[in-house]
Amino acid sequence: MNDILTPQQMESEAKSFYQSGDYMKAAKSFEAARQGYTLANKGIMAAEMANDVSVSFLMAGENESALQALEGAEYVFIQAGDQKRQAMTLGNQAAALDALGRLDEAEQKYWQAAEILKELGETELRLPIMQSISSLQLRTGRHFQAVASMYAGVAKIKNPTLKQRFLKRLLGIPFQLLNNQSMVFPDGSDNNS
Repeated sequence: MNDILTPQQMESEAKSFYQSGDYMKAAKSFEAARQGYTLANKGIMAAEMANDVSVSFLMAGENESALQALEGAEYVFIQAGDQKRQAMTLGNQAAALDALGRLDEAEQKYWQAAEILKELGETELRLPIMQSISSLQLRTGRHFQAVASMYAGVAKIKNPTLKQRFLKRLLGIPFQLLNNQSMVFPDGSDNNS
C-alpha cells in the first residue's frame, strides 16, 4: 500500500483542515503541498500554496510565519506574468505586515495590490483590499482618507449588491457635503465616476 500523498492530495487535505478551522494543520499540509509542487517543478502551484500557507498561519495567529511563507512567491507570479496572483500575494503580505504592526509597510503593499487589481479591472477582488486600507487608515487616525479609500473601493463595482449600493451612497455623503466636484481619491479615481 502506497501512503505517499501527491501534492494535489496534500492540498485537498489542507483545504479540509482549513474549512474545519484547524489552521495550523492546514498550514502544515499546504506547506507539504508547496514542497511537493516545488519538487515537481510546478512553480506557480508552489507559489499558490505559499499564499495558502500564509493565510492559514495568519488565521492561526502565527503572523511572522505568515509573512515568511510568502518569501519569493510574488516573483514567481511576476515571472509568469500573472498579475492577479501577484496582487493577491501582495495583499497577503500586507495582511501579515498589518498583523505584525508594521503599518507603513502594510499600507504600501495594500496600495500596490489595489493598483494592480484596478488596472486589471478586478473590482470585486479590489474591494477587500480597499477595505483593509480604510481600516488601517482609521486605526492610524486618518478618518477622511479612510472614507475616501472605502468609497474608491465600492465606486467602480459594476453590479453592486444592495449592501454595496448602500455603502456607496453613505460614503458619498461627506463628498456631497463638501460639494467638491473635482475630488481625487488616493487611488487616482474621482468622485465623478
